Amino acid sequence: MLLESNKPIINSGIINFHLKGTDEKIYSLTDFEDKKILVIVFMCNHCPYVKAVIDRLIRLQDEFTEKGVQFIGINSNDEETYPEDSPENMKNFYKERKMNFPYLRDDTQEIAKLYEAVCTPDIYVYDSERKLKYRGRIDDNWKDENKVTKRELSDAIKRLMEGKEPDRIQNPSMGCSIKWKL
Repeated sequence: MLLESNKPIINSGIINFHLKGTDEKIYSLTDFEDKKILVIVFMCNHCPYVKAVIDRLIRLQDEFTEKGVQFIGINSNDEETYPEDSPENMKNFYKERKMNFPYLRDDTQEIAKLYEAVCTPDIYVYDSERKLKYRGRIDDNWKDENKVTKRELSDAIKRLMEGKEPDRIQNPSMGCSIKWKL
């Protein structure tokens, strides 16, 4: 089922988490307190929208790593209904895609609910004060990167790094619905 992310509540605070990564380490916000900008991406392994944009996310992490930007992937999908999104398959996805940012498992789906995440990918960008400044799409063409004319996520990050606010018009991300437990 195709969904769009909710309208953002700009300047709302970040929500802490304690989630296990594909590397078996438990992560929380304190692990990233030295980062200027955090980009949290609710994602999964099986969604065609995520598969279409994962390389873009990896390249953005590469581009902004030295500038203090940290991407964090969170998978909240029900692994019983969608075994492709199991922790073991997350490890495989991480390795196959050569991901360069932590990929965390939200087994209870509590974090996705607290963030009001609805789709994969659902993207949140927080500034150094951990206030939400952007919730929207990566760019204007998820299907064909060669046809992209607006790089909204990259632009939002660059504006924050310059001490400016991202564009007030934030187009929602779209993708598969998060697969909630019954």
